[in-house]
Amino acid sequence: MNTITKAPFRSDHVGSFLRPQALKDARAQYQKGDITKKELRSIEDIEIARIVEKQKEVGLRAVTDGEFRRRWWHLDFIRAIEGIRVYEIDLTGAFNGAMKKAEAYTVDSKLNFPKDHPFLEDFAYLKSIAGDHVAKITIPGPNMIFYSGVVGSEPYLSNPTYPSLDEVAKDIIKVYQDAIQAFYEAGCRYLQLDDTSWGALFSDVFRDKIKAQGFDPDELVKKFADITVEAVANKPENMAITIHICRGNFKSSWLYQGGYGPIAKELFSRVNVDAFFLEYDNERSGDFAPLRFIKDQHVVLGLITSKTPELEDADEIKRRIEEATQYVNINQLCLSPQCGFASTEEGNILTEEEQWNKLRHVVQIAKEVWGE
Repeated sequence: MNTITKAPFRSDHVGSFLRPQALKDARAQYQKGDITKKELRSIEDIEIARIVEKQKEVGLRAVTDGEFRRRWWHLDFIRAIEGIRVYEIDLTGAFNGAMKKAEAYTVDSKLNFPKDHPFLEDFAYLKSIAGDHVAKITIPGPNMIFYSGVVGSEPYLSNPTYPSLDEVAKDIIKVYQDAIQAFYEAGCRYLQLDDTSWGALFSDVFRDKIKAQGFDPDELVKKFADITVEAVANKPENMAITIHICRGNFKSSWLYQGGYGPIAKELFSRVNVDAFFLEYDNERSGDFAPLRFIKDQHVVLGLITSKTPELEDADEIKRRIEEATQYVNINQLCLSPQCGFASTEEGNILTEEEQWNKLRHVVQIAKEVWGE
């Protein structure tokens, strides 16, 4: 069995963790004006250091900051990009009724990645405490802007700020090329693009919505792939870039359903990232057949759910890994939860200890399957 020396690792994780009570209390104090931004950041530093040590303790080789400085997995990064406007929307009924209101964003002027993007400072702190472990940063993928901020954005469609979709796509690509280079220069060697927008392209419900807006979902699949290919085109050789594609994750609920079939050929055969983190924790995810389009990329099978506390049967997980080898060589496979534990600050419905039990489960099964 080949030992992995570069990310992703045989036992890996998507990145976000349940926010500890101390952090929730500090954020509430900050919102009320009882503590300063500097004092909040100091508490975040302490809690991030604690979570990094916990990740090392359970046997993970890559560590994240748990997204502890964020409210949302995607919005905090996107809102700091020049040219983005954020506004509040009513989401009653979304995520099976779990979400009521949210903030949306639209491309409002020319896009640019700022040299002082706050995530660069956030990563620098994580790297400073990672020790001999790999410091991993997670950011939303480029199509989160192209889909939610352009083709799925009523404010944009009613008042476009670019002469064509090709022009806005070109600037989104440049934003991500600049971001990747900036993180590399900051010492990042493991970057994950979280891009749930792909879910809209394999969900029948959302494909119908896309058609109603005047777009062809199959054409968008190609456009999404084009954007992602170009966004990572200048990736440094010794930097691992992965893409995580799930079906939504908010308080243990979900947004999309359907298998990866409609996007598989364009995504898996064309997008030359190091690995795909894919959700495969339930029947909504479909079968492994779309993996036949994988070339030399790794596939991190999200067979362990982060949505519920019960531990999966280890033998059943091993059986499913074996099933996936019909399409992908075992040496290209890894194991992880299907998503993070807290894509938003609310978190999924399980305890911190149950969260760590899930990750210990991932590590143990991976050792038994791959010997590492």
